[in-house]
Amino acid sequence: MKRIGILSDTHGYIPKQVWTFFKDCDELWHAGDCGAGVLNSLREWKPVRAVYGNMDGWDVRYETNEVADFDCEGLRVLMTHIGGYPGHYPQNVSRMLKLAKPDIFICGHSHILKVMYDKEYEFLHINPGAAGHQGIQKKSTIVRITVDGSVKDLEIMEFEKF
Repeated sequence: MKRIGILSDTHGYIPKQVWTFFKDCDELWHAGDCGAGVLNSLREWKPVRAVYGNMDGWDVRYETNEVADFDCEGLRVLMTHIGGYPGHYPQNVSRMLKLAKPDIFICGHSHILKVMYDKEYEFLHINPGAAGHQGIQKKSTIVRITVDGSVKDLEIMEFEKF
């Protein structure tokens, strides 16, 4: 059993809520647009799996990949920054999903929190929204889950951006 903290689009800023909401997590998954400082700070605190986003520089791209494909407690996880959402995936993402057949698909980019089951591909889709200050969204969001052969105890924290 693993407790996972999921975030995206921090854009170089870690809100204080991350430290409290994720304190009991075993690892963190960052779905891109993090910034090197954020990635390093999180890695000093917890194990981190991360992908780079379209706004990340070469420092982050050197340390991460565009796509992360890994196993967590018996579930296959696929994570990328620009992924769309059920019924609205870019063509390259649709092909990747058909081949990978993940149990959990995580993406960011839109700054819009979406947690939904994709019936066509049969996986849980999670976009944790944006945790940083950038973007037009009024609230920041982060997600916490427990993975133990399935996804359990999904929790969302929503807070003011500033």
